[in-house]
Amino acid sequence: MLRLMPVGDSMTIGSAGEHTWRYRLWQHLRDTYGEPFVFVGPREALYDQATQTPTSYAYADPDFPRAHLAGWGEGWQHMAPLIGEAVRASRADVLLVSLGLIDLGFYTNAEQTAQNVVSFVAEARRARPRVQMVLLPVIPNVRAENEPAFADEVARFNELLAKAVADLDEPRSPLLLASPPPAYDIHADTYDGTHPNARGEHKIAAAFADAMHGAWGWGGPYEG
Repeated sequence: MLRLMPVGDSMTIGSAGEHTWRYRLWQHLRDTYGEPFVFVGPREALYDQATQTPTSYAYADPDFPRAHLAGWGEGWQHMAPLIGEAVRASRADVLLVSLGLIDLGFYTNAEQTAQNVVSFVAEARRARPRVQMVLLPVIPNVRAENEPAFADEVARFNELLAKAVADLDEPRSPLLLASPPPAYDIHADTYDGTHPNARGEHKIAAAFADAMHGAWGWGGPYEG
């Protein structure tokens, strides 16, 4: 059975009342992959914005494998120390990673964030040498629209991420750089300029699904 682990920040964990892109991707793979698969990871909850804690299980549709490694306000620097144990315990085959916006916004510059990508990959491989990874570039948010310097930092990190994927890719543990969701509109695809609404969830799920289908032949083109 294929074991996939979604890894991310607030856009991946989602908040109470949402489906999440994880659910949208699960629906797509359920209908197109043709082989058994499951989502794995040490966490299952959503973020409760009322209490500001990751303690909600109020999914819009809870009937799917909800495991993940995602956290509101967490980035590459937070996940790099956690990923080894998470991969080891879950025996994840594939990591679906959407991280970086929170790092660049609050913690590290583009170069420092890229170094944390390298550490993350190394720790994941130390735990499971044949683990595969699909990495999504940072999707610019409303801050990038309003602050040119921040937009430049996001663009710089995405360049460094692409370079890291090319440099670190290896046959036994392939790294795949997903394409940013085409025509992603922060005014139509998010509810606050950052976090995806239902339309945005589909677009993020499509980015992962189409990357895996195009590179590895898994599933089919996303049609959600």
